[in-house]
Amino acid sequence: MDALKHTPLYDLHVELGAKMVPFAGYDMPVQYPMGVMKEHLHTRAAAGLFDVSHMGQVILSGADWEAVARAFETLVPMDVLGLEDGRQRYGFFTNEAGGIEDDLMFARRGEDILVVVNAACKQADIARLKAALEPDVRVTPLEDRALIALQGPGAEAVLAGLDARAAAMRFMDVADLELGGTAVWASRSGYTGEDGYEISVAPGDAEALVRALLAQDAVEAIGLGARDSLRLEAGLCLYGHDIDAATNPVEAALTWAIQKVRRQGGARAGGFPGAAAILAALDSGAARKRVGLLPEGRAPMREGVVIYDAAEGGTAVGTVTSGGFGPTVGGPVAMGYVAAQAGAIGTSLWGEVRGKRLPLSVAKLPFVAAGFKR
Repeated sequence: MDALKHTPLYDLHVELGAKMVPFAGYDMPVQYPMGVMKEHLHTRAAAGLFDVSHMGQVILSGADWEAVARAFETLVPMDVLGLEDGRQRYGFFTNEAGGIEDDLMFARRGEDILVVVNAACKQADIARLKAALEPDVRVTPLEDRALIALQGPGAEAVLAGLDARAAAMRFMDVADLELGGTAVWASRSGYTGEDGYEISVAPGDAEALVRALLAQDAVEAIGLGARDSLRLEAGLCLYGHDIDAATNPVEAALTWAIQKVRRQGGARAGGFPGAAAILAALDSGAARKRVGLLPEGRAPMREGVVIYDAAEGGTAVGTVTSGGFGPTVGGPVAMGYVAAQAGAIGTSLWGEVRGKRLPLSVAKLPFVAAGFKR
């Protein structure tokens, strides 16, 4: 077995008493002494600080913005060319069958694109980018650069206390900031449904910056456990669970991320892997759909639970892909896929847990309203 990798903040996690676990090839903090429940609630109420340095950061650069953007559009069904400088979008790589190879964030920084991809997929993603884009577009992985996320309603005040320009940023803005003398790249985005920032910083500056942020009364260190429960309440997909290489973005309810210019009739329609399958699904719909699920009672329904349309007998109509206890909701929450005819809000269904069918209902996503600053 390969040795687990460490982020630039590993020693600090250990010093803070984190419980470390293997995740995507890294030794990562799943929780701190505060515990997952309190970490989750603290992020919703104040500001939580996450180490997400295991994610992949890649710079795409070329002759000019148009050349870089048009090249990247051959890999993703997003409007890259129309992205303004200082702005960011959500996107995903697709395959020839119309499945999602990975989901990602991409930002325009002048003439370049900064792409942030999932840790478990980053080597495959970098290989995909190099094979498709080089030599016309240079693909530069930022192997050691740290990435942290400051999330929650208190995040703005904390960052603005270090650089007033942070307060002027809106959801999906990107900017160069100076936080306590440290130069960083920041985006106003995150993976919790709360207002917040993701901050890319040189590895040698990461620990000092994190210590300065943790010195603020509003800020606590938060692990992967609360990151998962926060994103689940926010209705956000986890790659490899809620979406994967066999998932069409239409059935995943991610059509909002495909801009009109890349759809049928758009100025740059198609031209990305799996365009035929994805555009057909956009036109005619999908046989199944990703939905929110609210189990009755207190028992969570975890990934893999089969969903039926009746308490006894009946037909299997879907599967839970993510599930757990929602601390803000105060009860179990889940996401999964169900047959389109069973996907209306309020539909009563049953999940089979250890041989017993328990009731649940289709619910609107997100479970907790987003707090983004628009």
